[in-house]
Amino acid sequence: INRAGRRLASSLPLSSSADDARPGVKYGSDLSAGVNKRRRDDMIRATATKREAKTYLSRFRSDKSKESQLTGKETRKDDVGVNLGNLYVPIRAVDQSPVFEQGPSKAQYVDQVSGPLHTALVKIRDPQATDDSTLRAVGLTLVQLSRLGMSSVVIVDCGNELQTNDPNVRRLAIEQADRMAAAIDGHGGQGARRLDNVLIACHTNEGFKSSVKITSGIHVTHRNLILNPLRRGKIPIVVPIAFDSTTQALVHVPANEAILALTRDFAGLRSAVHTEADPHMAAEKVKSMQKAISLDRIILLDPLGGIPALDKQDQSHIFINLEQEYGAIKSELSSLIFSEVAVDKAETRSLGTPSKGKNEPAAAFTSSNPISISGEAQSSFAGNAKYPEPATSAISHNISAQAGIHLQNLDLLRETLAILPPSSSGLLTTPKKAANSDRSPQDSFSTPGVGTRRQRNPLIHNLLTDKPVFSSSLPYSRTQQSEDQPAFINPATFIKRGMPISIIPDPRSHPWQPPSPSSPSISLSGPPINLPRLIHLIEDSFNRKLDVSHYLSRIGNRIAGIIIAGEYEGGALLTWESPPKNPSVMVPYLDKFAVLKRSQGAGGVADIVFKAMVRTCLPNGVCWRSRRDNPVNKWYFERARGTWKIPDSNWTMFWTTEGLQKGEGRGVFGDYESVCRGVVPSWADNKGVID
Repeated sequence: INRAGRRLASSLPLSSSADDARPGVKYGSDLSAGVNKRRRDDMIRATATKREAKTYLSRFRSDKSKESQLTGKETRKDDVGVNLGNLYVPIRAVDQSPVFEQGPSKAQYVDQVSGPLHTALVKIRDPQATDDSTLRAVGLTLVQLSRLGMSSVVIVDCGNELQTNDPNVRRLAIEQADRMAAAIDGHGGQGARRLDNVLIACHTNEGFKSSVKITSGIHVTHRNLILNPLRRGKIPIVVPIAFDSTTQALVHVPANEAILALTRDFAGLRSAVHTEADPHMAAEKVKSMQKAISLDRIILLDPLGGIPALDKQDQSHIFINLEQEYGAIKSELSSLIFSEVAVDKAETRSLGTPSKGKNEPAAAFTSSNPISISGEAQSSFAGNAKYPEPATSAISHNISAQAGIHLQNLDLLRETLAILPPSSSGLLTTPKKAANSDRSPQDSFSTPGVGTRRQRNPLIHNLLTDKPVFSSSLPYSRTQQSEDQPAFINPATFIKRGMPISIIPDPRSHPWQPPSPSSPSISLSGPPINLPRLIHLIEDSFNRKLDVSHYLSRIGNRIAGIIIAGEYEGGALLTWESPPKNPSVMVPYLDKFAVLKRSQGAGGVADIVFKAMVRTCLPNGVCWRSRRDNPVNKWYFERARGTWKIPDSNWTMFWTTEGLQKGEGRGVFGDYESVCRGVVPSWADNKGVID
């Protein structure tokens, strides 16, 4: 009790010991639980919007106890937590958000919940190359995640890609698992437990083929050895060591195979299915296994960071919609592994001629990677030794090796997410980012608006918001770092199974151009467009009835194209409009941007559609308008390159055209304003007259 009281009095964030969690010290546990809940509430208030916080609380709160109150009191900086530094102190925009209030709780922080255990699989690659201070900070982040409701199962990956019975390889893996456990134990709580006896290696029927990796030679054999510590609040550290059923010996197995085995087991897809078993009993057993645990995140901590975007200015993918982007990204990475382009570009770099051109992917890849530039980290592809000074052979080897690692990470996330619910997601970032290194505001970002926000821990931010730190649909300039930051721009990639995107017409084969006799406008009356579903999408999103006949008559021969996300969960309809004062000009205009109510603010549907519009369909720019009191305008302001309140109207005009200068009635700007002022609304309630 005294120890807990002193901790509370001195406001040492997240400081505790294993003894404080004893059942016999109930009063001290209650005090510690109250402090932890207050810090959690501070983080929610400082990180998540009202909608995001509501979603988080509804998913992660205990079914047996209510969450603590989110009071309206001013947030104290010393209540935030050691690992968060000043990253989660109140921000003006967040302070103005509504505050949640719920009933108080007297339960201890770690309790037996009736619902599933919300869990993340966390793989850390090359922990032997991570210094102790970074590893300790990573451990604290994992403790924070646990206190926020997300338990972690950690797998150490020391770089061996083959199954081997080499005792030195096993010894290294055990040593690094112990380092990781010590890093977690140093921050109190329930601590960590090393597990090196939960996997078994056996032969499988290779004749079975599937697009999803359901079977493998590695299986989980002692499930409760993982679940029991999780239920007590401990963090299991799984060593990729398995018992070989053939040789009757312990072998080291690839960490990625261990991740897949754990994912299959947590998803209820046990490998040992007996064909003679009662199918009804088997189905009930699978349901029971799925109810015990909910695998919500696959987190990969890799010194190389996120997946590079070789043909984009930001040089790293912020968000990947696997259904839409997997094939193209895999082709990019595969082309670098043994391509002559990689060698040619590496020679250019080795001669001291930096190159970041859009059509030079290998050079962009090299410059976007901290390892190939600084040589401060280590990689299994280089024998766990530091990279040499830049030379032609070394850099070409680095490009191929790093592309291979990125491709393995991409494939691992695709295979795991394919057998998990659509709500599950993956996150790729560096150990240093997961360690949440503190930076002052002046060292973070130089761009006004969104870019000036403090840098956030991507793991905690993602848990609270289910989104990446930056939106993938933001303009490049608003996600770029200042010049004193490393060359890679965004070292974290958020990945979801996502949804397919239909773009009509396909801009890869039919670039969007104004209609002409040889290239008429597309029609909404037949395949592949489902007009009733499109109308429902628009009416549900805007919560207004559309005057369908008037609308179709107005846009009939002016449609530039349509973007549809998933099963009409979101979409955009764009037209070519002629300014009344300049009828010979055709202006690209975003006529309708709609997302179903149930998909708004979640799943990244709006970001997926907007990014497809501005980067694939109309990269040279598009304009649109919105009522001045439209609550979605804040979202538009962040993504537009310019805005203008049209005089003598209720409209705000937005555009994405780069370099466009404001100037009423002049040039392109004048055409945009004329179009946005003159488009006639097509709502059945005729309320557009007041605008």
